[in-house]
Amino acid sequence: MDPTPAVRIAHTGELTPVELARVRDMLDAAFEGNFDDDDWDHALGGLHALVLDPYGRPIAHGSVVQRRVQHAGRSYRAGYVEAVAVHAIHRREGLGHRVMAALEQVIDTAYEFGALSASDAGAALYAARGWRLWPGGLAALGPAGPVPLPEEEGSTYVRPAAGRPLPDPGHPLRFDWRDGDLL
Repeated sequence: MDPTPAVRIAHTGELTPVELARVRDMLDAAFEGNFDDDDWDHALGGLHALVLDPYGRPIAHGSVVQRRVQHAGRSYRAGYVEAVAVHAIHRREGLGHRVMAALEQVIDTAYEFGALSASDAGAALYAARGWRLWPGGLAALGPAGPVPLPEEEGSTYVRPAAGRPLPDPGHPLRFDWRDGDLL
């Protein structure tokens, strides 16, 4: 018997209220109080990659949701990675890599590129997997027009979908508006 738990992929709509509550509890614990209701909302509505312990409790999670990104006069469909976390007692077991591999497969088959905003703690995981720090400008498309996001520069990573080029860093990425953290 393989002791490595499988990665389960499920759309938010396929997860029961109990499963969603367990994921939220794990994320609250993993982020040590730095995961709020807006962060949770950002993680919903797409596909979740979950690793469960033998009792059905999540021990690793990440999700990918669609974001519209305007770049150089064109609108792209980007897979935005959210809420990647591993329960503290299961860190350094490769679970973060397994979750990201599952999310990257979704990005490769459904989106033009992937994007994410990395914490200092998470940046090494993404860089090790080939994600690249976005060297260009960033903005959100706010109700009154583009809102520059210079504070996000240096923490936003991108990854081309399989067989596609990355957008030109000579033009900013302008992400769709949302409540809470814009990226």
